[in-house]
Amino acid sequence: MYLTTLWRLGYSARLLQTNNFRTAAANTSFPAAWTLLAQYSGIIPGLFVVVRKNRFFTMPDTVEDKADLKLYSPHPGVRGMTQLNREAFKRTVVVPVLKVKTEIVNTLLKSLKHVVLQRPGLKRVVEDPGDENSRFLILDPHKIPEFSLGESEQEVLNRLNVHPEVSKYNLELTYENFKSEEILRAVLPEGQEVTSGFSRVGHIAHLNLRDHQLPYRHLIGQVIIDKNPGITCVVNKTNIIDSTYRNFQMEVLAGESNLVTKVKENNIAYELDFSKVYWNPRLSTEHSRIVELLKPGDVLFDVFAGIGPFAIPAAKKKCHVFANDLNPESYNWLLHNCKLNKVDDKIKAFNMDGRDFLLGPVREELSKELPLQKEEQKNSFHIVMNLPALAIEFLDAFRHLLVREPCGTAGLPTVHCYGFSKHENPAKDIQERAEASLGTSLDGRCSTYLVRNVAPNKEMLCISFQIPVDVLYKRPCPDEAKQASKRLCTSNEFSEEKFLS
Repeated sequence: MYLTTLWRLGYSARLLQTNNFRTAAANTSFPAAWTLLAQYSGIIPGLFVVVRKNRFFTMPDTVEDKADLKLYSPHPGVRGMTQLNREAFKRTVVVPVLKVKTEIVNTLLKSLKHVVLQRPGLKRVVEDPGDENSRFLILDPHKIPEFSLGESEQEVLNRLNVHPEVSKYNLELTYENFKSEEILRAVLPEGQEVTSGFSRVGHIAHLNLRDHQLPYRHLIGQVIIDKNPGITCVVNKTNIIDSTYRNFQMEVLAGESNLVTKVKENNIAYELDFSKVYWNPRLSTEHSRIVELLKPGDVLFDVFAGIGPFAIPAAKKKCHVFANDLNPESYNWLLHNCKLNKVDDKIKAFNMDGRDFLLGPVREELSKELPLQKEEQKNSFHIVMNLPALAIEFLDAFRHLLVREPCGTAGLPTVHCYGFSKHENPAKDIQERAEASLGTSLDGRCSTYLVRNVAPNKEMLCISFQIPVDVLYKRPCPDEAKQASKRLCTSNEFSEEKFLS
């Protein structure tokens, strides 16, 4: 058997302490002279062993020489670390390499890209200190079983006149070469859940850490900043969302403390203070879905508008928009974003409780516009109620919201109401709760849409329906009938004069 030994002095490979060698092939012994040399040299820098006929010697026991998951794991000594020490993540692994002439490296890379080692920040081609005209191409040991090239790879090498000799190369992996999930899995106690996912809001990464992850929260924050370009601040939610203003307390785990940011959703820019208003990037698809239902000229009432993710794209679509939010901060950012997107003249903004908005501006506009609707009317009215924790409780405001003789079903508003459910049948649960609030059945008159899974056994849904005539209208008393067409009639002891006062 023909052996070629390549020696390498101190180039990106950790020095290896060697005591003995064993063979990967049966009945093959390592020559005694080489064994003695290895024992008495103490440390062998960058040892390469190349064997023809697909028979290879293994590296010393002190180095991981098996193609297993250790290649993707940092040094085991980082377990339990709470303050990030990047140097501690270094480890040396053995990987296969090919010696290639410099002039054909790029061609070979393209042909063997499916077996080349891919790691973050890792060079796939390294210099050969013993031959300036050659380079070493690093291969993935998981794709080169037994460090043996497959037939297709050997065909490529033959075509390019490259010797099909595979060397074992001592590769030092550093913190930069590991993914965030691999780093956190190595640090957190074994067997515990690892969180590497987060919501991105501009330059901010938003986490919801579990209790067992809290001792490591500052390390987790720094790892996320290191591994995600553009993230300069990491926060963790420290309490549940407040149902009144839809914001929550948070702790800055790493990076800058600036929480005023800019986001882009469906080609529309928004600016916000993430510590004071509600924003969820996971609702982008839902915002788009609702806006796509609208036509130019439609009227949109956004009861819990936030900073405008429904209202602003609707206004850009030339809809007439009435947008409201109780949170003064959300209201101010709504006005700011209307100007930012040049739709401030197309949106009427309000800062009031959602129920007052329904009983006031919404009722006033509907009572004025609905009598003008005709059966062939193309424009429609939509009411969006995106406050999943409470919105269903507001549906009773539609009971006898208008007092007049209905002129038919033309233009009856369509409600899109959001809610959470932990029920085994979430759609049924949402419908039954909506029916209880409205005081009527919605069978055959509504549709439910699963928006997203919020948590285990907790779903967010949207129920859409046209408000039934018998719910929306209260027929006027005989002595009121003559005045019904001239002014806004009241119901539930709420008067227009009282609201305006």
